[in-house]
Amino acid sequence: MNRKIMIDPVTRVEGHGRVTIHLDEYGQVKDSFFHIVEFRGFERFIQGHPYWEAPVLVQRLCGICPVSHHLAAAKAVDQLVGIDPKDLSPTAILLRRLMHFGQVFQSHALHFFYLASPDLLFGMDAPAEKRNVVAVAVENRELAIKGITMRKFGQEIIKAVAGKKIHGILAVPGGVHKTLTEEERDYFLSGKQIENIDTMIEWSLAIVNFMKDYHAKNRKFLDEFAAFPSGHLGMVNQEGGLDLYDGRLRAIDSDGNITLNDISTDLYQEYFSEAVAQWSYMKFPYLKEVGRDKGWNRVGPLARMNICDFITTPLAEKERQAFIAFTGKKVNNSTMYSHWARLIEVLHCAEVIRDLLHDPALMGNDLIRKGTPRLKGIGIIEAPRGTLTHHYEVDEKGMITRCNLIVSTTHNNDAMNTAVKWVANNVISRSGTITDGMLNQVEVAIRAYDPCLSCATQAMGKMPLHAEVYNHLGELIDEKHKN
Repeated sequence: MNRKIMIDPVTRVEGHGRVTIHLDEYGQVKDSFFHIVEFRGFERFIQGHPYWEAPVLVQRLCGICPVSHHLAAAKAVDQLVGIDPKDLSPTAILLRRLMHFGQVFQSHALHFFYLASPDLLFGMDAPAEKRNVVAVAVENRELAIKGITMRKFGQEIIKAVAGKKIHGILAVPGGVHKTLTEEERDYFLSGKQIENIDTMIEWSLAIVNFMKDYHAKNRKFLDEFAAFPSGHLGMVNQEGGLDLYDGRLRAIDSDGNITLNDISTDLYQEYFSEAVAQWSYMKFPYLKEVGRDKGWNRVGPLARMNICDFITTPLAEKERQAFIAFTGKKVNNSTMYSHWARLIEVLHCAEVIRDLLHDPALMGNDLIRKGTPRLKGIGIIEAPRGTLTHHYEVDEKGMITRCNLIVSTTHNNDAMNTAVKWVANNVISRSGTITDGMLNQVEVAIRAYDPCLSCATQAMGKMPLHAEVYNHLGELIDEKHKN
């Protein structure tokens, strides 16, 4: 008799998702799916709004990623008023970068300390009531305090430049609407009211060292768990170094061969396409030239470690080199190394924030630039979870006529489904009794990608419809498909 295992909801991720694993009469896995069952639809209902509302409206996609959507939309809207990234004033660029790196810093801290660390500290088979941040605080108080304080620091950076920790506003078309005062800057440097940026760097380095030690003790599991070949996509600067705010797009295959050679972000439409599936509201982006089957890419911290030539800050670059030396591979395709890569980025963000706070141009008064209006704008940044694209087209009155969002988590859609299949085939298939620990391993594989499902559900109008009708006995009596 066939059997279906369902994990609903997937826990300790942002948003709502469901996993189904289908077994045959012998208990062998036939298929598995990671379903995204909520729907946002921003691509459609933002049409008809004036373009200057976009950076504010799209923040409501999510309570975790509002800064990322605000800045990606702002970069696109800059182009609508005739301003490319290089044309912004130095102060506007520095303030936007400060906001962005504060966001990545706090988001990565949230994911590692609150969501992922219980699995790493207590193990996959720990009781469900122990797999949470409260249990982490009880058993490792110092680690929990550092995690909470680091996330708060990043949120305070966002509040200083945007007015609020969540859904604040900094960017306006062609620049920013406020600068940073000396008092606001010194709040993060002095250490009198909160732990200062030097402490954040010290703590970030300590947690990277903790993770290195964890990998040394658990290498076999971390190397093999949910490991599979894939492409990797991210953004680099002109010299090939990691850049989270602005740069060129680079992709490689699982062996390190270039599949996207440092293209301008404005050209993304020429290289990317998006597929849909009837069982999910989340799209499946892929490189056109490589094709649907092999053209999908992982994005986020692990992908960024794989595609960049170096990191632009010294401590993080030293840790990147240690990461590569430990793995001994040109490209790392092991899902669980995402956590280590994420923590190296935490260190990088702290170093960048320190450098920005010491830059006098951060407190300048040249905030907005103007250019010749255009009808199309594209903004791409490296959000905490990966490459994030906002694309808007407007009419002559400045009203939005088209919106396309390729959200970071959608790039990881194939990767997460492949990871679920790996766990289903290697842990659950033909195992007899299905334990809670086995099912938790499915969630661990998904969690490594830090998905934000709320942001990623935009497939309206392109998605095939599959409707099933059941009678009062729960028997399927009819089903319809619409492509």
